[in-house]
Amino acid sequence: MTAIYAVGDIHGHATELDRVLSLIEADGGDAAQVVFVGDYTDRGPDSRGVIDRLIAGKSAGKNWITLKGNHDRLFEWFMEDEPRHDPHMLIGYHWFHERIGGRETVQSYGLETSPGTRIKDLHAEAREVIPREHVKFLRSLELTFETETMFFCHAGIRPEVPLNAQDEEDLVWIRQEFHSYQDPHPKLIVHGHTPVNLATHYGNRVNLDSGAGYGDPLSVCVFEGQDVWQLTADGRKKLEPVFALT
Repeated sequence: MTAIYAVGDIHGHATELDRVLSLIEADGGDAAQVVFVGDYTDRGPDSRGVIDRLIAGKSAGKNWITLKGNHDRLFEWFMEDEPRHDPHMLIGYHWFHERIGGRETVQSYGLETSPGTRIKDLHAEAREVIPREHVKFLRSLELTFETETMFFCHAGIRPEVPLNAQDEEDLVWIRQEFHSYQDPHPKLIVHGHTPVNLATHYGNRVNLDSGAGYGDPLSVCVFEGQDVWQLTADGRKKLEPVFALT
């Protein structure tokens, strides 16, 4: 069976993306299908570089699937004609909040922010400076990708809702309701969004977000049949479920 590689949340760490792509190449997967589960931007120092690399790979004909994360959607919505706020966020939070990472993203394009900066002025400057192909890339991101046995998305799914009826907000934001569900899903769900210490197989889902947004190593896993491996500098390491399905 053909292997599929899946990459966790990158969050502006272009050097980590380069490292992971080298691992895929060393594993013989340079021409294989690679699924990126979203959150290419925010927090890290080089969101621009990450998007550049993803655009370049896809333009070169790489078999890459790029999914949309909540942070990518925040960036996309900011770049609309009128910047849009995500109402899912907690009161007091916004894309430029210190915990979210929008400041680091616009800084990677050479834009500066300060407490006295008005969003409308920053928006106007961003529309002049940020390449149109980057905005087009954000708008082109898919919400899901699936095979006969696997369903890839950014955050997860709402349990017991058919996969073809999932809501966009859940696909990019859901946490507790999805994480606490221990019964089988229709397919193995492969996702990121919620940082864990290491990529983890929970039996009905695999979480690839190993905290790159906070300076920890980016994770990439290989899916082949029913088997899952994490790619490391020493090759593949089997990723076993941490508990059996009920």
